[in-house]
Amino acid sequence: MTQTFTLAHFSDVHLSPLTGFTPRTWNAKRGLGFFNWQRKRRFVHQRSVVDSLIADALSLNVDHIAITGDLINLGLPSEYNGALAWLNSIASPKDVTIVPGNHDIYSTIGSDIGVMRWAPYMGAEPESLAFPFVRHVGPVALIGLNSAVPTRPFFASGRLGAEQIEVARELLEKMKAEGAIRVVLIHHPPLPGLTPTRRALTDAHHFKRALERAGAELVLYGHNHAPRIDWLAAEGGAIPVICAGSASAGVARGPEPLACYGLYTFFKSDAGVRIRRTLRGFSSMGGPVVKISEEMLEGNHENVAN
Repeated sequence: MTQTFTLAHFSDVHLSPLTGFTPRTWNAKRGLGFFNWQRKRRFVHQRSVVDSLIADALSLNVDHIAITGDLINLGLPSEYNGALAWLNSIASPKDVTIVPGNHDIYSTIGSDIGVMRWAPYMGAEPESLAFPFVRHVGPVALIGLNSAVPTRPFFASGRLGAEQIEVARELLEKMKAEGAIRVVLIHHPPLPGLTPTRRALTDAHHFKRALERAGAELVLYGHNHAPRIDWLAAEGGAIPVICAGSASAGVARGPEPLACYGLYTFFKSDAGVRIRRTLRGFSSMGGPVVKISEEMLEGNHENVAN
């Protein structure tokens, strides 16, 4: 008998509008970020666009929704609260899992709890939230990582740290022994060379080695705002490593297309796990949400990282 499960993957929501500046929130990083938002980003990232994609996914009765970071823009308390209200409008925490992105942990503000407000959507209470975490949804084990750290102006790099990487490796091995379908959620590109240094995961080489040893059925990330599939050669078989486009892009910019999201249907049987990927989104500004492409994640691998 074959068991099926469908996961919807969204990323880089960048919710608008941008409000809530106070004297204590201003610093060089946020000042430059605000200028960038006013000059460019506010014309690209549109709340109505991501809401249309979410409505599309819900109409398809997906089993779970995963969001790989950048729900907000400058890490303002009002943004955290607004994003929490938005998450609550989608579904309860049992049906949505998130991990933070660099815009979610943008710059510290004293004792503000920041992304801890979203802890239920990471399977924890604020006082017990830790990374990596595991959430079991049907046959799938979601392994959530936090690659976001505050950075200086003009940098959007990330870091996992040796401890988080080692615990993630152990969890992946444990979930394999339990027979779960292992899906890794991370914001930054998890492999070396997928983005310029100032935007990259600084310990990507270390994390890549952990993935090669432990294996996974799927790795999902965001940050680059453009769909892409790579394959990582690992001991248990090649791992598809997939980037999502921005879920709120109402305007296409260079290699970054109009808003889209991924649907991953897992077929689990005694013969193993097969995964179908469906990309849905906008093919034209102001048009309906449509199927852009569909494929089985198997066969010839054009982009294999060694």
